[in-house]
Order: sequence, then structure tokens, then C-alpha cells
Amino acid sequence: MNAKKSIVIAGGGLVGSLLAVYFAERGHRVRLFERRPDARKTNIYAGRSINLALSDRGWKALRGVGLEEKVRQIALPMYHRGLHQPDGSYVRQPYGQPGQAIYSVSRGGLNILLLNAADAYENVELFFNHKCVDVDFLTNEVKFIEEAGDEVVVKADYIFGADGAFSAIRGEMMKTDRFDYQQQYISHGYKELTIPAGKGGTFLLENNALHIWPRHEFMLIALPNIDGTFTVTLFLPFEGQNSFSALDTVKKAREFFRHTFPDALDLMPDFDQQWLQNPVSSLCIIRCYPWVRNQTALIGDAAHAIVPFYGQGMNCGFEDVDVLFQLLDTTDDWTSALQQYQQLRKPDGDAIAELALRNFIEMRDLTADPKFLLQKKIEARIQQKYPDLWTPLYSMVTFSHMRYSEALALGKIHDQIMADIMSRPDIETNWDSPEVESAIIAKLREIQPV
Repeated sequence: MNAKKSIVIAGGGLVGSLLAVYFAERGHRVRLFERRPDARKTNIYAGRSINLALSDRGWKALRGVGLEEKVRQIALPMYHRGLHQPDGSYVRQPYGQPGQAIYSVSRGGLNILLLNAADAYENVELFFNHKCVDVDFLTNEVKFIEEAGDEVVVKADYIFGADGAFSAIRGEMMKTDRFDYQQQYISHGYKELTIPAGKGGTFLLENNALHIWPRHEFMLIALPNIDGTFTVTLFLPFEGQNSFSALDTVKKAREFFRHTFPDALDLMPDFDQQWLQNPVSSLCIIRCYPWVRNQTALIGDAAHAIVPFYGQGMNCGFEDVDVLFQLLDTTDDWTSALQQYQQLRKPDGDAIAELALRNFIEMRDLTADPKFLLQKKIEARIQQKYPDLWTPLYSMVTFSHMRYSEALALGKIHDQIMADIMSRPDIETNWDSPEVESAIIAKLREIQPV
């Protein structure tokens, strides 16, 4: 990467701003264009931001440009799921081994930190209220419309579309030959609410947990913020008996919460106002290929938007950046590097999309199931005794840098093993017996000889 390039990035969100820092750190000229206002001057995420769960993949990418410690100052560790069961009981389910945590971080707070980091470089220019409307993949020109309506055409050596699930750069790629595209909405939407801080900024719920109220067809989650508040998200079907369409008045919504999430409702004194004020948003999965057209590439949600139920959307996007620069840093042949980037990341983007949908079912349905909780207890016991033979799928995804596609494949084998074990008629009373342990180890050694 000796020859310095001119880089245009469409999208000033999390991935786009981190990408700008990576290019700037290597001395390239970067111009970043964002269609929304500057997040540092107005709260563009108000009422529609699912809090982020930052894990190992994301930390690695931040570490690569020296931002890890700054981000840790605005992040809170969550060591376990805090399950609020229908009978009123509270169950802690560790995410990993002792000391392992995912980290709650505000989307807006992190975006501001990354924009400031990019803005600190002399070779970076940031442009807000610039909407991308056209890309010429032959001349490397991008057309933007300013807030006042004026057209701005910029030319670059390389263009990166980091402009999210509804990417304008990808929209232009869709007009080109042999471009595959799939868009899938799930039946659920979400609404954001907030649990305020107590007196003196105290937390009204346990602050080192990701709180989940699993109720089968729907669920509520709450993630802590450094100011003592919790960002609460209700995931509910759009249609049906218990749905957003059925909760068409504040009175109905309040009654639904009083019956279904009474402990959460008690912590939101301004529930009525929040319900009216905050919108219902949809959840979409995007799959497409190729991600590269000549000198233009897609990255992050523009290439592989997923649902948020594994907490990996941002982590996956940050890992895109990390993998891209592992390739660019070792060659002057950017054309080859971009081809390798899309070939490596496409299977992993597809895998984490599948994993995120699977985890939605786990979070809303299975975490309220005693048999599922027993299975997790067995898995944790096996991992503790035989760490070289068993790593839970969640740990492979969240606490390792194993490729998502490899984690998914191994996770499916583990599922088959545990399905056999959990089908034993005496498993509830015999789960920690040598017999059960031996059966699991024998199956594991079939796939991983020692």
C-alpha cells in the first residue's frame, strides 16, 4: 500500500467511519459522505436504535487502529443473560466462561467517537446531508445531492459503499449484469423504550446483564447504558393477536405490558409518552453478490444486513474492515485483494444471517424452556471439563475469531449430538452422570479425534 489512493466512502455510520480511520491511518485521502445530518450535532438515532453488543471480533478491529481503550470508556460488560421468566423468577445464564462478557455500547455514542477519530486526520474530509444518487463503475464517479438540492460529483480511485441495509451504492450495482439480490423481512418489528436511571444515576436493574423477557412469539430486551438508563426493545409481530397492529392505542399497549412484562412497566413511569413518540421499525435481511464492481466495493450492512439477534451486525461489519486490511496491507494489487475479500466474506455473511435468525428463536422461545436451560448446563459442564473438544456455538461466534461459516457448520454437528442426548428419557435426573458424559465425548471424538 505504498501508493496513496483517493478513497470515497458512502455512509458515515459505524462501519463507514471505522473504514475511514483505517484508510486515513495508512495515509490515503478519504472523503466520507453521509446522507443524514452529523450525528455529533443531532441525535439521528433517537427512538430507533437497538443498543450494540460489542464482542471479540469488533474489539479486534478497533484495536487495529488504537481505538479499543477509548471505546471501553463508553461500554458496559454484560456477563450473562438475565432472564425474566413468566412466573416472575430471574435466571442468570452466563454467556461464556468466567470473565467473558459482551459489551453494551450506545450506537450514537460509538458513532460519534468514530467520526471524531476520522475527523482528527488531516487527510479526511467529512460531508453530511449528502445523498448518493448515482455511481459510474467505469469512471469511478459518484453523484451526491446536497441538502440545498445541488449536485456534487466526485471521482476517486476506489469507492466503498458502507451505506447500510438500503445502500444506494448497492442499488446502482443492482442495475448491472449478473448481480444477485435477496431482501427478506421477518414478521416481527421493534419499538424502542427507555428505563430511566434511579436516583444519582443508579441502575434499576442488574447492570452487568443483557435482560430478556422471553415470551415465545415475542420478547422484550434491555441493555444498560453508562448513564444508568436501559435501552429497552420490544420485538413483536406486526400482525396477529399479540402484535403491533393489535396494540393500536396506548391503553391497549399499557394493558399488554401490565399482563406480560409487569416488572418492566413498573420501571417506565413515562411509558405512555414513549409508546406514542417512538416509531415501530422493521427488520430486514439482505443477501447479495458480487460485492465488488471494478473499483467499487460493498462493506458492512450494504453487503449483508442481518437481524440483530446475535449481536453480530456491527461486529461482522467491523470484521469486514479487519479482513479487508489484512489483504490490502500485504499487496499493491488491490484488484486481487478486493476479489479475495468478497470471496472470503460472502460465506461468512450468509452464515451469520442464518445464525442470527436461529438465535431469535432461541432468545424468545427456548430461554423460557427448562429443557433448553438444562441442555445449556450440560454443554457448559462439558466445555469446562473438555475445552479442547467442546466450544459452544455462542462462544465460537462471540468469543473467537473462527469464521462464521465454520462456526455454523460445527454448531450443526453439536446440535445433532445434543438432540440425541436430550432425547434420553432420564436426562433430567441423569444429566451429570458419567454415562451421559461418556456418550457426548464419544460422539465428539468421532468428529475431532484426539
